[in-house]
Amino acid sequence: QVQLVESGGGLVQPGGSLRLSCAASGLTFTRYVMRWYRQAPGKEREFIAAITSVSEFTNYVDSVKGRFTIFRDNGKNTVHLQMNSLKSEDTAVYYCNVGRIGAAGDYWGQGTQVTVSS
Repeated sequence: QVQLVESGGGLVQPGGSLRLSCAASGLTFTRYVMRWYRQAPGKEREFIAAITSVSEFTNYVDSVKGRFTIFRDNGKNTVHLQMNSLKSEDTAVYYCNVGRIGAAGDYWGQGTQVTVSS
């Protein structure tokens, strides 16, 4: 019954910014990690960023460090990805993911398209 709904995707010019959001519902556990992945045409899905539910430790793939920021709403099961200085190589479908820590369970959203083009 876990549901993840992404929003905020769209078309943006190189150097521009975009904020993605992922609203999670049906979470009956407290220990989990929320992640963003992306998949470009012809490529495998890759990890982008993550934040833990308890300590809010964050982690990023090297290609987005300094440009992307992952954060959560206070007291809400919503995670955001602030994307700045976007490049054409950032064009992909972006997916929200929730993984339980210390137990089985991995959930995915439907994805939102991000296109960076002049």
